Amino acid sequence: MSHEILYVLIIVAVALAFDFINGFHDSANSIATVVSTRVLSPGVAVIWAAFFNFMAAFVVGTAVAKTIGKGLIDPHVVDPSLVFGALLGAIIWDLITWYLGLPTSSSHALMGGLAGAAIAKAGFGALILGGWVLPIVFIVLSPLLGMAIALGLTVGLSWLLRNFRPGPLDKAFRRLQLVSAGLYSLSHGANDAQKTMGIIVGLLVSRNQLFVHQSGWLGFLYVPTADHIPLWVEMGAYTAIACGTALGGWRIVKTMGTRITKLRPFGGFCAETAGGITVLIASRLGVPVSTTHTITGAIVGVGAAQRVSAVRWGVATRIVWAWLLTMPMSAAIAALAYLLLSKRIAL
Repeated sequence: MSHEILYVLIIVAVALAFDFINGFHDSANSIATVVSTRVLSPGVAVIWAAFFNFMAAFVVGTAVAKTIGKGLIDPHVVDPSLVFGALLGAIIWDLITWYLGLPTSSSHALMGGLAGAAIAKAGFGALILGGWVLPIVFIVLSPLLGMAIALGLTVGLSWLLRNFRPGPLDKAFRRLQLVSAGLYSLSHGANDAQKTMGIIVGLLVSRNQLFVHQSGWLGFLYVPTADHIPLWVEMGAYTAIACGTALGGWRIVKTMGTRITKLRPFGGFCAETAGGITVLIASRLGVPVSTTHTITGAIVGVGAAQRVSAVRWGVATRIVWAWLLTMPMSAAIAALAYLLLSKRIAL
C-alpha cells in the first residue's frame, strides 16, 4: 500500500471521527428538551436520539452531501491536505466550544474549515460563491423559521386546547414528545451525517486515480464523480453520528434545556416539531444548516409565546456570539492546519 493511499485512508478515518464528534457535540440539541421536561432520562434519551439519527439513512436523500462534495469549493483545488485541514479546523473548534458548553454549529464549523483551507491553498477564487448563498441565508433563516413555527404551534395549540384540563394534557404531551424528539433526531441525522459523506466523497473523487485499478476492499474507494454517494459511505457516516450521539455531550444539555427558557412537555413538543420540520425542509433543498441554531430558535419561540421575559436573553446573546465566531474561527484554524500539513508534506 502506497503512502498516498494510506494518507487518504487516514483522512477518511478522521472524517468519520468528525462525524462521531458531531453527534457527541450535537446530541444535546436532540435530547435537551426531552430531558429537561423529564419525559426521558438522559441515558434513554441519547439511545432514542441515536436510533433516529441512524434511521435517517433510509428516509432521506443525499442532496446535502452533494452540496458539500462539489458545491462550495472548486473540485479542482481539493486534495487530501485541504480536506484534512478543513476537518481539523472543524474538530478543534467543536471541542473548544463543547468544553465551554456552547451549542455552536458543527455544520458551520465544517463549512468554515472548508473555506479556510481552500483560501489558504488557492485564494478566494477557490470558493464557488453561488454555492454559498443558500447556506449563508439559512444561517439567519433557519433559527428564525424554527422560532416562527414553534411560536405558531405554541399559540395555535394553546388556543385549540384551552378548554382541556392541564393534567391530562400534560400526560398526553409527554407521550407526544417521544414522537417529536424522534422527528428532530431524524432531521439531525439527515442533515449532519450527509456533510461528512460530502467530505469523504470529495476527497475520494480528487484521488480516484489511486483506486481505479485496485482490487479487494480498496476497490470500493474508487468514486468517479460526486454525483453518487456509495452505500458504504452513507452507512459509515450514519453509524458514526449515531454512536457519537449515544455517548452524548452533557455540558451543552444544561444550556439548551434549562438556561434559555423553562420547558414543559407541551413546549418541548412544539420546539422539537418546529426544529424537525425546519431541518427536513433544508435537507430536501440540499442546504447544510445548523441543527443547533434551529432548535435554539425553536426553544426561544416557545418561550416568547409565553411571554418575552420567559426567555433568558443574556444566555441567548452569548450563544449568538458563539455562532458568529464559528465560521471565521474554524476557517482560521483550518487555514493554519492546511499550511502546516502542506509544508510538512513538501519537506
